[in-house]
Amino acid sequence: MRVNADMQYPADPGEVYAMLTDQTFQERKTGEISKGAWDVRVQQEGDSAVIVSHRTLPSDVIPEAFRGFVGSSITVTQTEKWGPAAPDGSRAGSIDVELGGAPVRFTGTLALAPATGGTTERVEGDLKAKVPLFGAKVEKAAEPAVRAAIDAEGRIGLEWLAEKA
Repeated sequence: MRVNADMQYPADPGEVYAMLTDQTFQERKTGEISKGAWDVRVQQEGDSAVIVSHRTLPSDVIPEAFRGFVGSSITVTQTEKWGPAAPDGSRAGSIDVELGGAPVRFTGTLALAPATGGTTERVEGDLKAKVPLFGAKVEKAAEPAVRAAIDAEGRIGLEWLAEKA
């Protein structure tokens, strides 16, 4: 299942990248969207960065019909990789979200681009469930959680930028 989302920020791409790769921002975001134990690490690599978070969620976040696949909790590992800035400040990256114990994975691309009044962060990817006969149903059931995480990043990002203004 294809998942696409755009987030608009009232700041230039450099400021948005600085926010997205700030350890404190990532801790705030991960803490707010987690319903259990979590950790996050931002590793700067020159003009690039890798962000890895682990979240433990109760299995009640997925439809009851599919809880047998995961047990009492789900460990979500999210890895974001951001490349170097282009001359206009835009950046490309990748995202990989794996649900430990569940045959579901979200992989895609990230992009920051200048836009009128600020920056657009774009997330585009594929949500895949490797479940014979039920893959499409599992994907459809998991899609709201993926969108909720994307929406939360946008909301928390806007709050963060407003506080820093």
